Amino acid sequence: MGTIFYKKKPIIGLEFSKTSLKVMSIDFAKMLVSGYGSIELEPTKIDENREDSLEYITEQLSELFKRHMSGKLGSDRTVLGIPTDRTYTRIFSLPGDKTNAITEAVNLEAEQYIPMPLESLYIDHQIIKQTAKESMILMCAAPRKLIDMLLLATKQCSLEVALIEPSMMAAARLLERTDEVTLPTIIVDIGPTTTDIAILDTAIRVTSSLSVGGNTLTVDISKKLNIPLETAHQLKVLNGLNPGPRQERLVEALRPSLSRIISEVRKVSRYYADHFPAEKALEQTIIIGSGSNIPGLGDFFSNELVMPSRVASPWQSLNFGNLEPPTKQLRPRFMTTAGLALINPQEIWS
Repeated sequence: MGTIFYKKKPIIGLEFSKTSLKVMSIDFAKMLVSGYGSIELEPTKIDENREDSLEYITEQLSELFKRHMSGKLGSDRTVLGIPTDRTYTRIFSLPGDKTNAITEAVNLEAEQYIPMPLESLYIDHQIIKQTAKESMILMCAAPRKLIDMLLLATKQCSLEVALIEPSMMAAARLLERTDEVTLPTIIVDIGPTTTDIAILDTAIRVTSSLSVGGNTLTVDISKKLNIPLETAHQLKVLNGLNPGPRQERLVEALRPSLSRIISEVRKVSRYYADHFPAEKALEQTIIIGSGSNIPGLGDFFSNELVMPSRVASPWQSLNFGNLEPPTKQLRPRFMTTAGLALINPQEIWS
């Protein structure tokens, strides 16, 4: 009965962050986009501990649907994506004879490794690998106040949330669906204000976040070259790290923040190698997110990490039909949203 009901109400992807709300609807079988849209948010107004944040998010969500849409969504059933840096994920192993005590083991892991009391969290888990000897468990937790606020906002906008997941898992789904990822991969998601890093090998194994994003890189150029932010942004997305008359100064401006990202990638890679010695070695780095639209970024990562690296380009796999697709510079912003919309219905109903 659930499957029949699903066919009548397709899934839409809704991505929330402190800087924007984005939505997209995709026909799962045809990879056809029927509608999408986005609206910018003021980060200072987003705080689950502020009473007026719920009202602000609800107003902006309503505004998104009324005035910032291309095409139609055709459903109110939603998969909600939340920022990876607001979640806590951890993978641990459980002996085969202990699988009947998974919930107890998950709570114990959460108590040991999450710096928040259990009663302030929503906690879920998934078995990502299982043998007769042991099971590999992926645990994920998120603050109750944040989730409750978003659920209230979506309800007030007449949306039905069927699933909530960290944004990195949605981005990984898009990369896997469009054949961008077939090998053990490091995913680097450069957002406006943060960068999320994850190891993907059939499932997300490790995640990390740091407070460096596309806006940080724009400010770096502005300060180094003593130019307005708008001019700095144009230099970043048009010239970037590519050879040219401005390359030396641009690389000099961008290197400190990019080096912080590289350092965190190396740290996450070492953690993966140390904690999963039996798994395959990492073979590539894929860069995604709104801050990935910097010419020459893939080559920079390749040289620094001594590993094949590239900026993802899954858009040729999506069909926008009669819709005007996002501009080339804006497409990276919708990767996570597309991943949310592309969830297999069986992942929800199983």
